[in-house]
Amino acid sequence: MSTDFKLSCVLFDLDGTLVDTAPDLILCLNKALSSHGLTTVTADTIKPFISFGAVAMINESLDHSISEALRADILETMLDLYQNNIAEHTVFFKSMSDTLDAIEAQGLKWGVVTNKRERFTNPLMDALKLTDRAACIISGDTTANPKPHVEPMLAACKLAAVKPQECVYIGDASHDITAGKNAQMKTLAALYGYLKSGDTPETWGADALIKSPEQLATWIASALCH
Repeated sequence: MSTDFKLSCVLFDLDGTLVDTAPDLILCLNKALSSHGLTTVTADTIKPFISFGAVAMINESLDHSISEALRADILETMLDLYQNNIAEHTVFFKSMSDTLDAIEAQGLKWGVVTNKRERFTNPLMDALKLTDRAACIISGDTTANPKPHVEPMLAACKLAAVKPQECVYIGDASHDITAGKNAQMKTLAALYGYLKSGDTPETWGADALIKSPEQLATWIASALCH
């Protein structure tokens, strides 16, 4: 790590990085599929597609014969269910709560940059009692362009009153790393998140591969020592 790097803010992707939202998302997907007379799916099949949004989850759940109109109906049903059950089974990844405490104890800011829409991000952050702790919360529709565009990353920095070069961004998808790099941030790939079987995070260009929130805490501590 370069000796001129000054860490001021830790930015997180939300689903699959900061919190494990898979149980609620997959439950709502399966309820939506059942309500339309369709076969439910297993968590392992769908979890890798969570980072790419509800449409991707639905498309992976259905065969090509399902009409666009029915897909749209399933999507609406799923999102309505999810909005009303935003944090029934969602939890922090193991040790992430301690890692957030450590970040704050070290005087660092932290925030969220997600492609999740505000109608879901904001109630979820409220339910987890994180809204007042976060220096910034940027959703997929907060800015004109979502990740991997640089716009949400820069908007997060502006809200948090930090420079992009003083931030590290951690996410579990290639578009997260691309977005962070485009903003000249340090980037970390969350290997504990919702990766696809064919993903090769070692090729994404991240500054480090993080296997757990504990490893994130270690990386932060190391960054502060320089």
